[in-house]
Amino acid sequence: MSAGVDNRTGPPGQIVVVDDEKLIRWSIKERLEQRGHEVAALPSGEDCVAWLAEHDADLILLDVRLPGIDGMAVLRKVRAMNRDLPVILLTAHGTVPMAVEAMRLGAVDFLLKPFDLDLLELAVSRTLEAARLRREVSGLMVERTNDRRFAAIVGKSPEVARLREVVEKIARSDASTVLIRGESGSGKEVVARAIHLRSRRAEKPFMAVNCTAIPEALVESELFGHERGAFTDAKAQKKGLFELAAGGTVLLDEIGDMPLSAQAKLLRLLEDKTFKRVGGTMDLRAEVRAIASTHRDLERLVADGRFRQDLYFRLNVISIDVAPLRDRLDDVPLLAAHFIAQFNAELGSRIEGIAPEALTAMHRYSWPGNVRELKNLVERAFILVSGPVIELEHLPPDLLGRRATPITEGAPAPALDLPSAEKRFIEEALAKTHGNQTRAAELLGVTRDTLRYRMKKHDLL
Repeated sequence: MSAGVDNRTGPPGQIVVVDDEKLIRWSIKERLEQRGHEVAALPSGEDCVAWLAEHDADLILLDVRLPGIDGMAVLRKVRAMNRDLPVILLTAHGTVPMAVEAMRLGAVDFLLKPFDLDLLELAVSRTLEAARLRREVSGLMVERTNDRRFAAIVGKSPEVARLREVVEKIARSDASTVLIRGESGSGKEVVARAIHLRSRRAEKPFMAVNCTAIPEALVESELFGHERGAFTDAKAQKKGLFELAAGGTVLLDEIGDMPLSAQAKLLRLLEDKTFKRVGGTMDLRAEVRAIASTHRDLERLVADGRFRQDLYFRLNVISIDVAPLRDRLDDVPLLAAHFIAQFNAELGSRIEGIAPEALTAMHRYSWPGNVRELKNLVERAFILVSGPVIELEHLPPDLLGRRATPITEGAPAPALDLPSAEKRFIEEALAKTHGNQTRAAELLGVTRDTLRYRMKKHDLL
């Protein structure tokens, strides 16, 4: 073992080493793996770019002189794919202009060959720690933004007043599990975020996962993580949501759709705060608040054998019911104003409000899609409106009680092309993130595995 810096005290990471000299690749890989890192050793820039298209990385150690595309060209491609991924350049032929250009392109360090492995290890440790701190700061900034944009429980109805009171009591308590019930689109996630951001856990992460959106085979990996080699595609260790949210809150949205196999592991975690990664043997501890939400009848699922009774009892210690929007129609004007302000800020628009006759029609509507439907209606109106006020003509026909033109027998029914819309959203997210799948998944609000599944479905891989 080296007498130099022991990186086991720092954060381990997924590191990519790119060098055409086999001995250098091997020696760096050997040293860094001894310190707990996952290391991919690659001989060319082309291999590096291809590897990054399929995997996440925390750091790249990149030789400048490579066969094919050189290190500087690789650095440019990496920046286009992921502007935040740190890169340390390695070279035996460094010049001042090259160093200046490397720093301009975003390289975080520049090491001259032959270098001491202890110094390399120190540079790696410092770079990973700095990247971790940047992520934490960025996460806190996003969390504060979300506090204003997403955690506002808007309304003046008695139902909302009671909801706010319950949220405040739960937030101040030490309750480790909370169950939120309500119809789809009623605002269950907003309530969960409000509990988190009003609690002593507010400075810690809030992690949400939709149990319906994750393929069954990946649920346990998403929640509890996995070890390298645990299954075919497990090429690196991965931390799950409960590990990443340590000290914070995990929202298990639509808990009623969680597979029975994962329910047993979840129960153990909630009971004794321990879990194992998939393929792991070591017990890990996670001190988190687990908030579960559902629109389904859990009691019926228990009776049908599709939900564990013991897990239901563990989750149902404290239960919150979120009223549907049709039961609190007096909240419609305030919610609409809230969404108008939100879209004005996001889109740079200047919509001033809603015409009285349009507001009257909205107040008479039953809102089967709840608050989510109201938000979508306001967003739709922003697209159609040309003046400062949302008028009756900007509301959808269903809300006004009008039906679409009858379909002629034998003619194809008009329909929203959901597959095409989904593909377009994925393409736009990938374009905005310059092809970075992790950031595109965050933008779309899905896991990276779900994104890759849908990319394959639409022939985007």
